[in-house]
Amino acid sequence: MGKDNQPKARQAADLARKSGKRASYDRILIVCEGSKTEPLYLGEIRAEYRLPTTNVQVHPSQFGTTSLQVVEYAEHLFVEGDAVQDISPRGFEQIYAVFDRDDHGTYHNALAKAAARHGKLRNDLNKSVSFAAIASVPCFELWLLLHFEEALAPLHRTEVYQRLRPYLPGYDKGQPGHYANTKLHLAVATQRAEHLATLADAYDSAAPYTDLHRLVRLLTTLKP
Repeated sequence: MGKDNQPKARQAADLARKSGKRASYDRILIVCEGSKTEPLYLGEIRAEYRLPTTNVQVHPSQFGTTSLQVVEYAEHLFVEGDAVQDISPRGFEQIYAVFDRDDHGTYHNALAKAAARHGKLRNDLNKSVSFAAIASVPCFELWLLLHFEEALAPLHRTEVYQRLRPYLPGYDKGQPGHYANTKLHLAVATQRAEHLATLADAYDSAAPYTDLHRLVRLLTTLKP
């Protein structure tokens, strides 16, 4: 048998991946309104930081794209699991529902339901589970725009796109690479999102707002 020249650390990592071993930090379930853009963006972060799927799962809502449907699917996926997607029932410590304000009539109901579920569900270790809404007003693309410029006045989705495209030429939903194309400006985007949070909150129907910085910070600072 030939000598294996791989470093021991890499051999251990390969073994852990093949065996499905999870890291010691919390298991996180993220359910997104969008079927491509948000899952791709968050999936790129997971890949860059080598977060195992046994700890971090990102999925689009299968119940529909209204805000309330996203929250309801997140709860359903947590409680019931999904054998096809290799998700065990109640196998998480943290749940995040990612959705936009836009013109969704169930937006405020979704915020309320997520808040009502926080700490009320119990996982497979009989521990209470955090449940949080990650909302953006008007849309996810506001978070991307904040990497390049301030956005303090109310905006419609179309205006966000118009202002974003000079920085990300040809931007369209469902494209890969948005994290790679914005990550150099992550710190300033976080500062701008935090500033917006001092001016309004997720319940405001018009003022620009996003919680994406909270979720991105979590994913980029997870420790084994």
